[in-house]
Amino acid sequence: MDWDNTLRGSIAITGCATYGIGNAGGQTDLEVCARAIDGALQDAGLRHENIDGFMTAGLSSSMWVVKLAEYVGIRPRFSDSTQIGGASFVGHLLVAAAAIKAGLCRNVVIAYGATPRGGKSVSATSPARAAMDPYPFEDPFKPFNPPTSYALAATRHMHEFGTTREQLAEVAVSARKWANLNPEAFRKGDLTVADVIGARQVSTPFTTLDCCLVTDGAGAIVVRARDQSQDGPSQPIYVLGTAMAHHHRQISCMENLTVTTAQVTGKQALARAGVRLDEIDVVQLYDAFTINPILFLEDLGFCAKGEGGAFVSGGRIAPGGSLPVNTNGGGLSCVHPGMYSMFGLIEAVRQLRGSCGARQVAGAELALVHGNGGVLSAQATTILSKESN
Repeated sequence: MDWDNTLRGSIAITGCATYGIGNAGGQTDLEVCARAIDGALQDAGLRHENIDGFMTAGLSSSMWVVKLAEYVGIRPRFSDSTQIGGASFVGHLLVAAAAIKAGLCRNVVIAYGATPRGGKSVSATSPARAAMDPYPFEDPFKPFNPPTSYALAATRHMHEFGTTREQLAEVAVSARKWANLNPEAFRKGDLTVADVIGARQVSTPFTTLDCCLVTDGAGAIVVRARDQSQDGPSQPIYVLGTAMAHHHRQISCMENLTVTTAQVTGKQALARAGVRLDEIDVVQLYDAFTINPILFLEDLGFCAKGEGGAFVSGGRIAPGGSLPVNTNGGGLSCVHPGMYSMFGLIEAVRQLRGSCGARQVAGAELALVHGNGGVLSAQATTILSKESN
């Protein structure tokens, strides 16, 4: 059974907020999450007691959804803690649409936050977590993950399709140009292809500037049924179609290092939304490493397999380019507190609301947001729109 077409546009994001991006000054993950949730509720015109659905995923607690709900004083009658890494929060939209349609809840908060830079969050790659969640076919070789795994994909793409080191670097340069237009972005300043290539090596072919930031930060959104979406003070942004899939956990079990399940989720999300790829005005992709947007642009269908390197060249995805990608600066230059896709969702909402100032994409009406989890393991895609139909 596929997507129930009555879910198309049945929910809307009516509130969103970020908090503590960069360095949150020693605050805990609970504290920054709570402040982001407060901001999202204010944006939606709701109070904590109005929330009856709660969704989150975390890296520091086995019962994070319970812990966070307790901390912020939300007592949901429906909750979900699907954890597929950085794709989780895009995937939560699918669960929210189904739960709201089923009458399990009406007003849902989806939240994420962590403070690995200035606070006390537990890193996803800490020795303790590695011991609890081993990769049996990889750990004996002591890889430096996640960079080593993503470097394998990048190296294979370069070998198979002729993707160049300069093309990988173009992804980071484009992200920085967007970040320079975003007051909230953590890392700003001039950045060239030569700077990226000449930075300290991390895992061939990556240097430090091919890798996402380590920052603090939290984000939250409020999701409501369509028939209630106009009740608040802010413009609702409708969820037209969402899909998620996962096919491996360890990259050594990935069937093809250059092909991700974004091929599946992209097609499903577009079909469920009833829109074409050429109608998309702005794209938010999980850019944990510079190879990621190249892979996802190919697998989502923006260009053919193997052409991603050429596609991102010449400023195509940068400000002024024909396809605006990661308009907040992405995980490479804006924010990355362990998992990123929540911030892609919020940036898409802001773009569709027209509230992005200097980085605003003129006339943006449709956005595609794509989340990635694990080592290219889990993918989730959603289509957001200013209109519900």
